[in-house]
Amino acid sequence: HGPYQPHEPGYGLDQPGYSPYEDEIPDPQARLLAIKNAKAYLLKTSTKSGLNLYDHFANILTKILDEQPTNTVDIIENISKDVKWAQFRKKMDTLRDEHLVPPIFEASEKYKALFIKEDGEEEHEELEEEMGQPSLPNVMETAFYFEQAGIGLNKDESYYIFLALKNLINLQPIQTCRFWGKILGLERNYIIAEVQLQEGEEEEEIGEEGEEIVEEGEKEMGDTEEDEQKEKEAEPPKSTYKPPPEIPKEANGTGTNKYVYFVCNEPGTPWVKLPPVTPAQIVCARKIKKFFTGRLNAPVVSFPPFPGNEANYLRAQIARISAGTHVSPTGFYQFENEDEEDDEGADTYEENPEFEPPPVAEMVESLATWAHHVKGILKQGRCVWINPSQKSEENEEQDEDEEEEEGEEQQEERGPPLLTLISEDEGMKDIPAWTAQASTDLIPQYSVAILQSNRWPGAYAFASGRKFENIYFGWGHKYIPESHTPALPPPAQAEFPSGPEITETVDPTVEEEMAFKAAQEEALAEDEEGEDEEEEDD
Repeated sequence: HGPYQPHEPGYGLDQPGYSPYEDEIPDPQARLLAIKNAKAYLLKTSTKSGLNLYDHFANILTKILDEQPTNTVDIIENISKDVKWAQFRKKMDTLRDEHLVPPIFEASEKYKALFIKEDGEEEHEELEEEMGQPSLPNVMETAFYFEQAGIGLNKDESYYIFLALKNLINLQPIQTCRFWGKILGLERNYIIAEVQLQEGEEEEEIGEEGEEIVEEGEKEMGDTEEDEQKEKEAEPPKSTYKPPPEIPKEANGTGTNKYVYFVCNEPGTPWVKLPPVTPAQIVCARKIKKFFTGRLNAPVVSFPPFPGNEANYLRAQIARISAGTHVSPTGFYQFENEDEEDDEGADTYEENPEFEPPPVAEMVESLATWAHHVKGILKQGRCVWINPSQKSEENEEQDEDEEEEEGEEQQEERGPPLLTLISEDEGMKDIPAWTAQASTDLIPQYSVAILQSNRWPGAYAFASGRKFENIYFGWGHKYIPESHTPALPPPAQAEFPSGPEITETVDPTVEEEMAFKAAQEEALAEDEEGEDEEEEDD
């Protein structure tokens, strides 16, 4: 190669007297020009890849210095290929890629609030230590026993529910708390906690409801006075239909409203208190079959019409499932008073300190070792029957005959008493009401007795020594051998009996109208002649 030209990258490097080891450069301008030409050559962009050699070398050196691989000189070609592939981009459109949040990150953000310890928790723990009975249930222990039979949730979800119940106890004045179960929905699920509030809180709630009832009574009294005034002005025809008397709901802390229930869709979301259940809601819930959506304010579209929204329907199903599936080993509970054993309306019991648990093999073989500790619900929708036709003394004197007729029709319902053995439960055709089995046959000395309800699929109970628990995982539907058939609509109302007083008359013809008019004129003329004759006589 001859001497470099001024436009070439190596121009100025071949000047006489130049040495790379000398500090002084004979011609600094030529040196700067050579550097600019060399950099300009390295910055030339490729027509194929759109890259230039200068940036490529810089990226290679950066990658080598960051990673510092061994034997770099042997893999320099591979490093160059990796740098080129890292800069490759598909140019399909001008839209930017959406930032995807990993599911693990979303779950951690959702459950992060469960792991934060609040200031009031330490005081609550101290109160529990003083009381001696912690209100927080050991969900993980219960999950362990049910896991022996392959029942329950995964350990992570069980622990999240454990923390969610702890937060509920810290927020609400709860005396006892229990994980009731999980009801599945089409959009979201319901996690349910069964609690007993402190006595003062229950009385306050009852008082508030009583005030509302009083206010409603005052409004009804005002409405009746207005109605009486309107009736004096104009009295339309009165209907003879008498609606059936409304059956009152059971008081808080008794019957179907013995416990209070809180629900949430997922651990970490706020707990929502369900309203008390009424007999009308339970009676209607028996006639319909609806899947839950997971939204408490969702309407329940059904026939017969359900009196409430999904929160009321959920509460009614919880009451039905609890009454039919909550069982305990026979003899674990006993009545507080001996007189209550013969009383079918008894609703209070206590733990028997002298209870000796039967072996697991006996609890699996005989259903007589299990008993219901929740009262059954009558057809009326209550645990304790009430006569809806009872009236005050004044009304009784006025309507004695009506009450005698109604008394013949109304018959008192009697359900099975409390602590009834499950062996007396009726089956469904050839299917028994309950199925009992051991958690394992390989190690019987460490097995657990598992009881499964066939009437309410998803309801289970376990017993191991003095420990037992009930739980529910399902859709909240009762099993029926036949397909569900909705109730038929009531028969159409009969037409009003036809008669001359309601029959429409036929329009008269023109001739009839003229004859009627002529007859009226003659009658008027006769009346005038009669008056004139009377005046002449006077």
